[in-house]
Amino acid sequence: MTRSPSDLLRRAAADPEQLHWQSWAALAPGPALIVLGAVHGNEVCGAHAIARAIADLHAGRLRLARGRLTLVPVANPLAFRQGTRGGERNLNRHFVPRADPQDYEDRVTRQLAPLLAAHDALLDLHSFHTAGAPFAMVGPLDNPGPREPFARAAEELALARAVGAPQVVQGWLEVYDRAARARGEQPGDDGIGTNEYMRSQGGYAVTLECGFHDDPQAIEVAAQAIRGALAHLGLAAVPAPAPHGGRVARLREVVLREAPGDTLARDWRSFDPVAAGELLGTRADGRPVRAERAGCVLFPFPESQVDQEWFYLAEFDAPAA
Repeated sequence: MTRSPSDLLRRAAADPEQLHWQSWAALAPGPALIVLGAVHGNEVCGAHAIARAIADLHAGRLRLARGRLTLVPVANPLAFRQGTRGGERNLNRHFVPRADPQDYEDRVTRQLAPLLAAHDALLDLHSFHTAGAPFAMVGPLDNPGPREPFARAAEELALARAVGAPQVVQGWLEVYDRAARARGEQPGDDGIGTNEYMRSQGGYAVTLECGFHDDPQAIEVAAQAIRGALAHLGLAAVPAPAPHGGRVARLREVVLREAPGDTLARDWRSFDPVAAGELLGTRADGRPVRAERAGCVLFPFPESQVDQEWFYLAEFDAPAA
């Protein structure tokens, strides 16, 4: 008997000692796509959209034409049951399999990591804590460097443009490493999430931030992204959203909150434009925080913890000639 989408999610929350996923394989060869929801337990839009896609596949409303598809509606069941970002910690940091798991997320990683490695592409569905438009995130440009070597940037960007988001952002790990150095730490495995791990295994990955946590429309954004990925990869004959054809916003700087009294200059939203020298916030001791260059704000978090990311700054690529 086919379970309803709500039944699937209730089952996932009922027993966090089990992970649930479902896979389909067409007889015609093609790429292998995996879609994750609820890597962060308070970001539920992806879980609902994936559960809906599973129901559509079982009911025959959606049919895999080629390749392989794996759907993981709830990647972090403990956090999902608690309604918190993490169960015991953030699953999307230090996503590196350990022979001696130290916490719940380590045990989840040990199961999910080989599953990711068995696929070509990852779509990871998230949401964010302040109002703003959806956006897709991609990783580094092709490079042979030691930190995040990569050779599939063109494929990754093409997938990001296909999922229906109005914005695309590039360059997470490099800027995250700067945040670690700003805290006096050396960059390490703490910056490795599902996407970075996927790239380390020869695949490519896109994170879609579907909108504000509590916005019901975020579920529709996530559902549209799944259809866009399936259509782009030729896995299923489904209506696809219009592709993103605009410029990419490249992360350039991260600003940490230094004290509880640090305040933002206004209610910033992701992609709000800023001019060089514009006031962005004020430190508890009265020092102004200004933009070093023209660009836009990303991931503003007014209530972030001390020594954690307060906001990011990005700038857009030059228009194509």
